[in-house]
Amino acid sequence: MVNGANVVTLARIITIPFFLLALRLPDWTLATVVFCVIAGSDALDGWLARRRGASRAGAVLDPLADKLLIAAALIFLVGRGVDAWMAFVIIGREFIVTGLRVLSDRIIQASWWGKVKTISQMLAVVIVLLKLPYAWHAMLVATILTVISGADYVWKARSVLKKLL
Repeated sequence: MVNGANVVTLARIITIPFFLLALRLPDWTLATVVFCVIAGSDALDGWLARRRGASRAGAVLDPLADKLLIAAALIFLVGRGVDAWMAFVIIGREFIVTGLRVLSDRIIQASWWGKVKTISQMLAVVIVLLKLPYAWHAMLVATILTVISGADYVWKARSVLKKLL
């Protein structure tokens, strides 16, 4: 279904390679700006979806756009301010949640924990990109919140897990 929210979400996904190209520059200022625009447009597509009605495609594509952006950033930033284990935990959680979404016959809405997790990840990536003090600590907080939100999601999807086991 083509609607404003889905167009914004697709634009976010299409823009991720430009973010990765900007990371190749010696100065990450442009990459930080591109990342902030992509991350910030998440609020715009959410607002449009709430205002005009969310579609099933949007419910799948919106979190996918977030996951692709964060995964791209983390993979590039491993060894440049992000520990490999942090990237693994965050990306691993996203695979688990995405798998549960695929297996579920219903949409499990993002919880408050999921929203806080996404914001903390995006903020931590910006802090790492800007090479600010305490960048590692910001990533640690984002990693911890990622684990908590993943546990919350798995708990809410326990009926899906019961069917599988």
